[in-house]
Amino acid sequence: MPGDGIGKEVIPQGLRVLQAAAEVTGGFAIETTPYPWSCEWYLAHGRMMPADGLAQLRQHDAIYLGAVGYPGVPDHVSLWGLLLPIRQGFDQYVNLRPVRLLDGILGPLRDRGPADVDILCIRENTEGEYVGLGGRFKRNTDDEVAVQSSVFTRRGVERVVRYAFEKAKDRKHKLASATKSNALQYTAVLWDEVVARVATDYPAIEVRSYHVDALAARFVNTPQSLDVVVASNLFGDIITDLGGALQGSLGLPASANLNPERVYPSMFEPVHGSAPDVAGKGIANPMAAIWAAALMLEHLNELHAAELVMRALATVARGGPRTPDLGGTGITTEVGGAIAERVRGAG
Repeated sequence: MPGDGIGKEVIPQGLRVLQAAAEVTGGFAIETTPYPWSCEWYLAHGRMMPADGLAQLRQHDAIYLGAVGYPGVPDHVSLWGLLLPIRQGFDQYVNLRPVRLLDGILGPLRDRGPADVDILCIRENTEGEYVGLGGRFKRNTDDEVAVQSSVFTRRGVERVVRYAFEKAKDRKHKLASATKSNALQYTAVLWDEVVARVATDYPAIEVRSYHVDALAARFVNTPQSLDVVVASNLFGDIITDLGGALQGSLGLPASANLNPERVYPSMFEPVHGSAPDVAGKGIANPMAAIWAAALMLEHLNELHAAELVMRALATVARGGPRTPDLGGTGITTEVGGAIAERVRGAG
């Protein structure tokens, strides 16, 4: 689903790199089915996807999404019409966001390099503040009331926290948990209790709980102190965007919406949005979409191919063509082509 805006420009480059990885490894093939569902599709059909959209998507191994957003279509319409139904309908309860500063990319933090910014953020992706429970009463009057309820379940918290602990086992054995239990005495306290309970099953993991505001400051002041970070839906949404800013450009952060049990397909996407001001100029950075493709290969257990893609991406980031967001003069297809050629050369 290329979607809107620059999604239509970066997804073809991601597919180009995926095909290169398939060719050089020889162990798998990529078969794609294009879906035009987007805000533009909404303007033509009155909905973001057909009534049987999830049924159509369920037949696939993975979903590769470009971007959603278009002038004239409110963000809540596009989010609740496409992305959230997919995430919730396919129980993609893990949102995985690597926050990594690539060698050769200048990040915004003074005196911080790639060794300092390497964080794996894991966000609960199906409940919390984004369940959509609530409503508005006495609309358009001085007495109007809006109520938005969050939902935290013990099962929902435990499964994403346990996933985070497993990832911490594979990295530096450090886990940071985002909370706000001083003010949110029910939901965040439940979150903290579950983290503490699951921690007893992982005695080798160092666990620290941070109020989310203090954690945000730590992202900026001492990012090197963080490794795996787990957070609820809203907190995770905010701190991962902060983490993305540490990577040096919105053209770099990638995201995986995972159903770890593989009962349903998972969805992989860059997080830069549709960028209407850039769309059509051919200068969108395809690196985030290509990074998301590497996450997809990893999820599909094509680990060698995923490694080839990430190595090629890092090589081009260090010394290849760059789009204007990274201070270069390259165009989207040039960067995508350079990464694809690196994949072929490495294979």
